[in-house]
Amino acid sequence: MSSKRDYYEILMVDKSADADTIKKSYRKLAMQFHPDRNPGDKVSEDKFKEAAEAYEVLSNSDKRAQYDRFGHQAFQARGGNGGGGFTDMNDIFSQFGDVFGDIFGGQGGFSQQGGRARSKGSSRRGSDLRYVTEIELAEVITGKEQQIEYDTEANCGDCNGSGAAKGSKASTCKVCGGAGQVVRQQGFFTMATTCHHCSGAGEVIESPCTGCKGKGRTQVKRKIKVTIPAGVDNGTRLRVTNEGEGGYAGGPNGDLFVEIRVKEDDVFERDGDHIFAELDVPYVQFLLGGEVKTDALDGEVKVEIPRGAKPSERIKIAARGMPSLRGSRRGDLYFSLNVEFPKKLSEEEDKLIRQLAEISGTKVAVKKKGFFTT
Repeated sequence: MSSKRDYYEILMVDKSADADTIKKSYRKLAMQFHPDRNPGDKVSEDKFKEAAEAYEVLSNSDKRAQYDRFGHQAFQARGGNGGGGFTDMNDIFSQFGDVFGDIFGGQGGFSQQGGRARSKGSSRRGSDLRYVTEIELAEVITGKEQQIEYDTEANCGDCNGSGAAKGSKASTCKVCGGAGQVVRQQGFFTMATTCHHCSGAGEVIESPCTGCKGKGRTQVKRKIKVTIPAGVDNGTRLRVTNEGEGGYAGGPNGDLFVEIRVKEDDVFERDGDHIFAELDVPYVQFLLGGEVKTDALDGEVKVEIPRGAKPSERIKIAARGMPSLRGSRRGDLYFSLNVEFPKKLSEEEDKLIRQLAEISGTKVAVKKKGFFTT
């Protein structure tokens, strides 16, 4: 196909459709275009693959969010195949066989007329993983390198994923002949059910590996360093290639998606690339103007208070906001001015202010004895 169709259009659902609606629609299409129902029909096979690709993305909340935001471009880095694509038809059956397996056998794979079900040792890509990490608001300005640790699954190192003990190997299942399915004719349709002897693997392990107890997979702990660039925001996702779940039988690893959460700051508030805060200014500087030194997220900053400033007036400090994730420019820092009055006045301050009130013709309260400090 020269260009990809919209995934929602392929599955014939609205963009607001819930997970159950998407699954039901995919199941209907998968049944309609399944290779066992359309032997030798290339058009049906293409539609079957197209529907699987759309479902692979829209059934995953993270991938669906990426697709809703960026369209097909969200997955171009993987070769343009939706959320990772499929190597062959068996790859589709292994991942989504449960969606329509009750119609075409427990694994949803080919019948013997259409090919072989995936064997346990077949190579395929590991799943993508998601990890959430928190950083301080100040760290958004500089970026940082952060170490993360997580558990995942990988091939057993003792048996290299085969599940068989050293010196032995799996043998072809004698019941299904390695197909993983037992096929029977029922009326017009060829019905395939999972082989009960090998559980659909097509192979039987007589001497299981002691390290993984025949599963071929083990839990592993990974510790990696992730570079978080300056300018990230809540929900920014960083893709770390090849650090997801380990591949199966020599297949490639999945990817790790690190989702950023930015902690709220007690003083500064972010809005896009701009930062906002309040600044207490002595009342005298509101009248006469002056310079105030205060802290910003990235160090000290000087704020020029204009003569005759008003409460809540905003002062802009250019290029002291957040850096842009996609460029070199920075946003601005804004201070909203609050009037700061002294809790008590000295005798001299009281005298001077009363003189000022007298000059301006402003009536003030009569001085009370013992109210002021010396």
